[in-house]
Amino acid sequence: EVQLVESGGGLVQPGGSLRLSCAASGFTFSSYAMNWVRQAPGKGLEWVSSIQSRGKIVYVDSVKGRFTISRDNAKSTLYLQLNNLKPEDTAMYYCAKASNGEGEDGYFEVWGQGTLVTASS
Repeated sequence: EVQLVESGGGLVQPGGSLRLSCAASGFTFSSYAMNWVRQAPGKGLEWVSSIQSRGKIVYVDSVKGRFTISRDNAKSTLYLQLNNLKPEDTAMYYCAKASNGEGEDGYFEVWGQGTLVTASS
């Protein structure tokens, strides 16, 4: 069974930081692109970042310079470091497994349960 379990969310003040983790199991983690997607309250899904199986990284413009995606293939774990958080970053953050290693012309075939990030004073 393919499973993704997110953790690390919480309540922080604007300007603060969090590190999200996504523990993966049930598939060859190193062979697949992985993604972070978020959903703010009352809004739709927004793709945040991806990392290919070979390490190429892409971010949505709004988080460039603030968020860092990484992966530890030996631990089958995906990470997202969130720095300088803004109120508009408040959302449920999901990790999602791509259907291939490149993250191109594919889809998000497995999702985790999500972890809530709240940046508010």
